[in-house]
Amino acid sequence: MIAKQIKGKDFYGLLAYNQKKVGLGQACVLDANIDLGSAVDMSKEFNLVRQLRPRLGKAVYHVSLNLPPDEKMNDKNFVSMGLDYLKGMGFDYNQYIIYRHDDQSHQHIHIVANRVKFSGDLVSDSRDYKRSELLVRKLEQKYGLSVLPDKPLGRRAALTQKEIEKTLRTGTTPIKVTLQNQLMEALKHSKNIEEFIYLLQSREIGPKFNISKTTGRVSGVSFSYECVIYKGSSLGRQYSWNNIIKQIDYEQIRDRAVILQTNAAEQGDFRGIGTDKEGAGENTKQSKSTIGRAGEIVGQPTHHLGLSEKDSLGPDSFNNYSDELNSPLWRSRRKKGRGR
Repeated sequence: MIAKQIKGKDFYGLLAYNQKKVGLGQACVLDANIDLGSAVDMSKEFNLVRQLRPRLGKAVYHVSLNLPPDEKMNDKNFVSMGLDYLKGMGFDYNQYIIYRHDDQSHQHIHIVANRVKFSGDLVSDSRDYKRSELLVRKLEQKYGLSVLPDKPLGRRAALTQKEIEKTLRTGTTPIKVTLQNQLMEALKHSKNIEEFIYLLQSREIGPKFNISKTTGRVSGVSFSYECVIYKGSSLGRQYSWNNIIKQIDYEQIRDRAVILQTNAAEQGDFRGIGTDKEGAGENTKQSKSTIGRAGEIVGQPTHHLGLSEKDSLGPDSFNNYSDELNSPLWRSRRKKGRGR
């Protein structure tokens, strides 16, 4: 069975799509814990609970559960499996609707749910891809479905010809391979972003996060080792930021401080950009900082080299931690503190 998850902002558009399928005779409602009606009326009911988290952007949870080809399931078992899936993903006290679609050759259901619980608590989306894959394997066994193999996140990036030639010439392990191995081990033994950073730093690998100046969100990550820097995505798909946070627990607001402190420990402008002649993705030497525990600033380099690609991590890509502390907001807070 394959589960496809989507998080969105608009209940109406999703409900209107499913209700249109119902009107065309291509879908039906199997179960729901809200009053059924028009897409407008149901959206209003979902949004009443959503108002308990007015600042939440993506409150809409949409997942389709797709059976293997040629396998069938009756409506009763579909409902039972859908509820098991919701409960397993943390939706045990939430609004939901389960639709069965008949517009494809394989049987499948669509579930629309509210990430905001009736209590006002929020269903976490951390590691939701990995949690979903593990849950699907259990449901396949419970409901007698064919067990599909786990889908790998992606292959490692292969060595370039220049990197292979350098390895043969020097007899040393390529830095790319070292980083790939260490990242794989760190991800395997980390539950959250702080543990991940600590394990990397204990192996003298310095992570640095690309933070959007407009949204404050992390949009990418790079890793430095022995004065060479690689973008995570250049090491392999599974080491891109979007796939890293599918494997460990990460929340933007909760983990903002440790991300900023880690960047401060790897302080620098990523200047002196230039590709290493020995291999694509490697960069010329740079001075290193001494890094201690996750988030602890022990020392700072005088400069930091970056990547040569046009979309590389540049000096404007990172929020400077000291700049944030010297912002008008923090200055006003310090003044208030002195006035007490």
